[in-house]
Amino acid sequence: MSAEPVEVQVRPGVETDLAVLTDIYNHYVRETPITFDTAVFTPEERRPWLLSHLEDGRHRLMVAVETGSQRILGYATSSAFRTRPAYGTSVEVSVYLAPDAGGRGVGTLLYKALFEALVDEDVHRAYAGIAQPNPPSTRLHERFGFRYVGTYREVGRKFGRYWDVAWYEKEL
Repeated sequence: MSAEPVEVQVRPGVETDLAVLTDIYNHYVRETPITFDTAVFTPEERRPWLLSHLEDGRHRLMVAVETGSQRILGYATSSAFRTRPAYGTSVEVSVYLAPDAGGRGVGTLLYKALFEALVDEDVHRAYAGIAQPNPPSTRLHERFGFRYVGTYREVGRKFGRYWDVAWYEKEL
């Protein structure tokens, strides 16, 4: 059964969002293999990450806020795919939702806003790595036109086991 739909506004992330965004991310660090980080962060440790996502350019941070309560439900980012200059027109994208915000269309709203923001930027491809299994993330990416390009087998070790990461790409 899906959760009730909520009124959601998507806007660029700002510095005052840092503590809540860090809490959301730390849930995935502690409880899931979705991120391969293994130690939680303080907001101060996450500040450089937030500041690397500007309100314009290729690297964006979009935040979903519940209209009435102003509660942050999740965020989406486009980040550097790799550090070498020739990779500059490629971005890696991701979505993280508050633990109780799934199944409400929030991820869809976030990606819609993110990809609209990137339309006029010099971005050629978006990539997403999805730790397996993660059917909701796979469905979200496929809904946005990502296509499967391959799997890195047992590429990360967390919670005492190895995890595969399936890679998807989208032409922009």
